[in-house]
Amino acid sequence: MATHDPRDPGAAATAQQVAEASRDAMWKDDRASRLLGIVVEAVGPGTATLAMTVRDDMLNGHDICHGGLVTTLADSAFAFACNAYNEMSVAAGFDVNLVAPARLGDRLTARAVEVAKSGRTGVYDIAVVNQRGEAVAAFRGRSYTMKGKPLVEGLPVGKGAARA
Repeated sequence: MATHDPRDPGAAATAQQVAEASRDAMWKDDRASRLLGIVVEAVGPGTATLAMTVRDDMLNGHDICHGGLVTTLADSAFAFACNAYNEMSVAAGFDVNLVAPARLGDRLTARAVEVAKSGRTGVYDIAVVNQRGEAVAAFRGRSYTMKGKPLVEGLPVGKGAARA
Protein backbone atom coordinates (compact mmCIF):
# COMPACT_ATOMS: atom_id res chain seq x y z
CA MET A 1 0.00 0.00 0.00
CA ALA A 2 1.31 3.45 -0.90
CA THR A 3 1.93 5.79 1.98
CA HIS A 4 0.14 9.14 1.96
CA ASP A 5 2.46 12.14 1.63
CA PRO A 6 1.01 14.99 3.77
CA ARG A 7 3.14 17.45 1.79
CA ASP A 8 0.99 16.70 -1.29
CA PRO A 9 -2.37 18.44 -0.69
CA GLY A 10 -3.81 16.83 -3.82
CA ALA A 11 -3.38 13.31 -2.46
CA ALA A 12 -6.29 12.50 -0.16
CA ALA A 13 -5.47 9.89 2.48
CA THR A 14 -7.62 6.84 2.98
CA ALA A 15 -9.02 6.03 6.42
CA GLN A 16 -6.54 3.12 6.63
CA GLN A 17 -3.60 5.39 5.80
CA VAL A 18 -4.75 7.85 8.47
CA ALA A 19 -4.98 5.02 11.02
CA GLU A 20 -1.47 3.81 10.13
CA ALA A 21 0.02 7.31 10.30
CA SER A 22 -1.70 7.86 13.67
CA ARG A 23 -0.25 4.56 14.91
CA ASP A 24 3.24 5.59 13.82
CA ALA A 25 2.94 8.99 15.51
CA MET A 26 1.82 7.42 18.80
CA TRP A 27 4.25 4.49 18.72
CA LYS A 28 7.38 6.64 18.50
CA ASP A 29 6.69 8.03 21.99
CA ASP A 30 4.96 5.02 23.60
CA ARG A 31 7.74 3.99 25.95
CA ALA A 32 5.45 2.04 28.28
CA SER A 33 4.19 -0.35 25.59
CA ARG A 34 7.68 -0.88 24.20
CA LEU A 35 9.04 -1.58 27.72
CA LEU A 36 6.52 -4.41 28.09
CA GLY A 37 7.41 -5.85 24.70
CA ILE A 38 3.99 -5.00 23.28
CA VAL A 39 3.76 -5.00 19.49
CA VAL A 40 1.10 -3.46 17.25
CA GLU A 41 -0.04 -6.24 14.94
CA ALA A 42 -2.79 -4.33 13.13
CA VAL A 43 -4.60 -1.02 13.14
CA GLY A 44 -7.54 0.37 11.22
CA PRO A 45 -10.26 2.99 11.61
CA GLY A 46 -11.51 2.46 15.18
CA THR A 47 -9.68 -0.85 15.61
CA ALA A 48 -6.32 -2.14 16.82
CA THR A 49 -4.72 -5.49 17.61
CA LEU A 50 -1.72 -5.60 19.96
CA ALA A 51 0.17 -8.54 21.44
CA MET A 52 2.52 -9.26 24.34
CA THR A 53 4.35 -12.35 25.58
CA VAL A 54 4.25 -12.90 29.34
CA ARG A 55 7.81 -12.76 30.74
CA ASP A 56 9.16 -13.87 34.12
CA ASP A 57 9.36 -10.26 35.35
CA MET A 58 5.59 -9.90 34.71
CA LEU A 59 4.60 -12.62 37.19
CA ASN A 60 3.09 -11.83 40.57
CA GLY A 61 3.30 -13.75 43.85
CA HIS A 62 0.85 -16.37 42.52
CA ASP A 63 3.15 -17.10 39.57
CA ILE A 64 0.64 -15.64 37.07
CA CYS A 65 0.80 -12.46 35.02
CA HIS A 66 -0.01 -9.40 37.10
CA GLY A 67 -3.53 -8.21 36.28
CA GLY A 68 -2.31 -4.65 35.88
CA LEU A 69 -0.06 -5.74 33.02
CA VAL A 70 -2.90 -7.56 31.25
CA THR A 71 -4.91 -4.36 31.70
CA THR A 72 -2.04 -2.31 30.29
CA LEU A 73 -2.04 -4.42 27.12
CA ALA A 74 -5.80 -3.85 26.73
CA ASP A 75 -5.43 -0.14 27.48
CA SER A 76 -2.73 0.20 24.82
CA ALA A 77 -4.98 -1.47 22.23
CA PHE A 78 -7.76 0.90 23.29
CA ALA A 79 -5.44 3.89 22.81
CA PHE A 80 -4.42 2.90 19.29
CA ALA A 81 -8.04 2.23 18.29
CA CYS A 82 -9.50 5.47 19.62
CA ASN A 83 -6.67 7.58 18.17
CA ALA A 84 -6.92 6.01 14.68
CA TYR A 85 -8.82 9.00 13.29
CA ASN A 86 -5.82 11.36 13.73
CA GLU A 87 -7.51 13.25 16.53
CA MET A 88 -5.96 13.17 20.01
CA SER A 89 -8.10 11.02 22.29
CA VAL A 90 -7.51 9.97 25.88
CA ALA A 91 -9.13 7.51 28.25
CA ALA A 92 -12.04 8.92 30.23
CA GLY A 93 -12.37 5.64 32.07
CA PHE A 94 -12.49 1.89 31.70
CA ASP A 95 -13.75 -1.29 33.28
CA VAL A 96 -11.86 -4.55 33.18
CA ASN A 97 -12.78 -8.09 34.06
CA LEU A 98 -9.92 -10.54 34.47
CA VAL A 99 -11.54 -13.88 33.62
CA ALA A 100 -8.57 -16.27 33.53
CA PRO A 101 -4.91 -16.18 34.49
CA ALA A 102 -2.12 -15.63 31.99
CA ARG A 103 1.01 -17.66 32.60
CA LEU A 104 4.70 -17.45 31.81
CA GLY A 105 5.23 -17.71 28.05
CA ASP A 106 1.60 -17.03 27.12
CA ARG A 107 1.18 -14.88 24.02
CA LEU A 108 -1.64 -12.45 24.80
CA THR A 109 -3.51 -10.65 22.04
CA ALA A 110 -5.76 -7.65 22.65
CA ARG A 111 -8.28 -6.80 19.92
CA ALA A 112 -9.98 -3.43 20.24
CA VAL A 113 -13.16 -2.53 18.34
CA GLU A 114 -15.14 0.67 18.36
CA VAL A 115 -18.64 0.19 19.74
CA ALA A 116 -19.80 3.81 19.40
CA LYS A 117 -18.28 7.21 18.69
CA SER A 118 -20.22 10.44 18.73
CA GLY A 119 -19.03 13.98 19.34
CA ARG A 120 -16.17 13.90 21.81
CA THR A 121 -16.86 10.49 23.34
CA GLY A 122 -16.35 6.91 22.26
CA VAL A 123 -16.82 3.41 23.62
CA TYR A 124 -14.47 0.55 22.76
CA ASP A 125 -14.48 -3.14 23.64
CA ILE A 126 -11.17 -4.95 23.98
CA ALA A 127 -10.93 -8.74 24.24
CA VAL A 128 -7.68 -10.20 25.54
CA VAL A 129 -7.06 -13.83 24.65
CA ASN A 130 -4.12 -16.22 24.98
CA GLN A 131 -2.47 -18.20 22.18
CA ARG A 132 -5.18 -20.86 22.44
CA GLY A 133 -7.94 -18.28 21.91
CA GLU A 134 -9.05 -18.54 25.55
CA ALA A 135 -10.41 -15.36 27.11
CA VAL A 136 -8.11 -13.73 29.65
CA ALA A 137 -9.75 -10.30 30.06
CA ALA A 138 -12.70 -8.23 28.88
CA PHE A 139 -12.07 -4.47 28.86
CA ARG A 140 -14.45 -1.62 27.97
CA GLY A 141 -12.89 1.79 27.47
CA ARG A 142 -14.50 5.20 27.29
CA SER A 143 -12.60 7.82 25.29
CA TYR A 144 -12.63 11.60 25.22
CA THR A 145 -11.51 13.30 22.00
CA MET A 146 -9.78 16.67 22.01
CA LYS A 147 -11.37 18.15 18.90
CA GLY A 148 -9.00 19.77 16.43
CA LYS A 149 -5.80 18.31 17.91
CA PRO A 150 -4.28 16.13 15.17
CA LEU A 151 -1.58 13.56 15.82
CA VAL A 152 -0.19 14.11 12.31
CA GLU A 153 -0.41 17.55 10.68
CA GLY A 154 -1.63 17.56 7.09
CA LEU A 155 -3.84 14.47 7.34
CA PRO A 156 -7.64 14.41 7.66
CA VAL A 157 -8.84 14.77 11.26
CA GLY A 158 -11.83 12.98 12.78
CA LYS A 159 -14.06 10.04 11.99
CA GLY A 160 -15.31 10.15 8.41
CA ALA A 161 -12.82 12.84 7.33
CA ALA A 162 -10.60 10.53 5.26
CA ARG A 163 -11.63 9.03 1.94
CA ALA A 164 -12.93 5.49 1.97
